[in-house]
Amino acid sequence: MQQLSSIDSMFLYQELDNAPMHIAGLAIYDPSTANNGFVRFKDILRTYHDRLHLSPMFRRKLVQVPLNVDYPYWVEDADFDLEYHVRHIALPKPGDWRQLCILVARLHSRPLDLNRPLWEATIIEGLDNIPGLPEGSYAVLTKVHHAAIDTLEGSGLARALHTRAPEDRAAEPETPWRPERTPSAAELLARTYGNNIKSPLQMARVLSDAMPSVARMRAGMRLSEEKRSGKPKTRFNGAISAHRVFGAVDMPLDDIRAIRDKVEGATVNDVVVAIVAGGLRRYLEGKRELPTSSLVAGVPLNVRGENEDTSTNTIHMPSIEIHTDIADPLDRVRAVNFEMDEVGAYKKAVSAKAIARKTVAVPASLTALGSRKAFETALANRFDVPFNTIITNVPGPADPVYMTGAKMVRAYELSPIQESLGLTHSVFSYNGSQSITFQACREMLPDPDAYNDALQASFAEMRAAAGLAVAAA
Repeated sequence: MQQLSSIDSMFLYQELDNAPMHIAGLAIYDPSTANNGFVRFKDILRTYHDRLHLSPMFRRKLVQVPLNVDYPYWVEDADFDLEYHVRHIALPKPGDWRQLCILVARLHSRPLDLNRPLWEATIIEGLDNIPGLPEGSYAVLTKVHHAAIDTLEGSGLARALHTRAPEDRAAEPETPWRPERTPSAAELLARTYGNNIKSPLQMARVLSDAMPSVARMRAGMRLSEEKRSGKPKTRFNGAISAHRVFGAVDMPLDDIRAIRDKVEGATVNDVVVAIVAGGLRRYLEGKRELPTSSLVAGVPLNVRGENEDTSTNTIHMPSIEIHTDIADPLDRVRAVNFEMDEVGAYKKAVSAKAIARKTVAVPASLTALGSRKAFETALANRFDVPFNTIITNVPGPADPVYMTGAKMVRAYELSPIQESLGLTHSVFSYNGSQSITFQACREMLPDPDAYNDALQASFAEMRAAAGLAVAAA
């Protein structure tokens, strides 16, 4: 049994009916590399079954403390049902990209069952008319609650399911699986009493650890605070509905690197952020809604130390101007690079342990009750978020990976949206390709194809500015 951290618990408390707090991965596979050149649903089920022991998140569920006076606990589910978590569906004909996007958006909008292990996988067949995909390709959409996963590290589910070669098999578990006994309400309340007694001692330790870095943290935070105060408002910053749209753009990683090399000191991430900014600029210009000042993006940073626990979230979210007010693509990359350098200095100044402990030090009963009540009554929506969108960059495998012998040919990430933050972007690299996905409230982005085209045009404009050859459509 393991208790959730204060940060992980916050993702549970933030969940509303119209804003589930899970993230997702969409992967597309070519079955021709598998044994006999095809993959059946029962083969995929067997892969999951044989690899359950490789990640504890497969069979862990939540146990809530009575009256929510303390953070929940993870315990193994004695009634775990694999076939509940792994489902099977097919696109209707003609099975094109737009149909896949609509289905993915619909599945992503549905909350996970908090009484079961917090993940689901849907196998999607019928991708018959998507250009560039091998014949017989299928997709897998995997949803995992944010409380159980660190966006920049993963929950271990993807690593457990994939291999470096199509013929690789999982090692047998060392011991047979036996579920834990679920603790009683009295046992949970006794643990809560002990946790709250420790809080004053934890507070003293936090203050002692934090004092040497206070000056550096203030300097690093100054830029982020300035961006918060000047953020313009867009159509994406208001009350959201329960409906979603999804879209994705694929780009050769070599092209991104070639653009990067045209700007001294720039990184691949700077280029991708500038492409997203160009897409937003084009889309909002088309609506005659482009603010004169730059939009501001939240950029999640992993502030975990080298030797710190990887089973909990250690993410901090400074905000930067992404310079939607700059028309020239390479000038925009330069400006974003300057912003990201400032954020990098801030990241180095922040102690991962200090960030984690500053909430742990507050009595869990107070945090749990206060946070849950705030989000249940939508009090959080009365406060303006410090950015217009979020851009998350997750590096994936540089070489091909396989599941059930089938080669992964495309990979995308999906993030949750929240009140006042109705558009998010996820960037994922895999095997020489870079994808930019977007998830949005359907009422705020009723024309996802138009925004998809804006991102494509922004990338083409960036390539042209870098002097790269015109790519085929």
